[in-house]
Amino acid sequence: MGVPRLPHLLGIEGLAPEAISGLLDLSESYIDQNRSIDKRRDLLAGRTVINLFFENSTRTRTSFEVAAKRLGADVINMDVATSSVRCARAKRCSTRR
Repeated sequence: MGVPRLPHLLGIEGLAPEAISGLLDLSESYIDQNRSIDKRRDLLAGRTVINLFFENSTRTRTSFEVAAKRLGADVINMDVATSSVRCARAKRCSTRR
């Protein structure tokens, strides 16, 4: 069966055992990629990944950035502290009070 085409994966509930096995096999290929000299692939070539974290963690942000770049994506890291998202969120919270 292999790996199903999913728009996102938030959990394994509802996935067939073959699909879970396929995801684990795919993850092993990424381990091999990470250990190789040439770590770049073009799976996300021509695409842009935007990282936006509400709880900032340098390690998490960097991990996501490195993973996207290794898959060939362009990466934009947005800082919530200086973005309009924070402003909109603050306005929404203040209007609830």
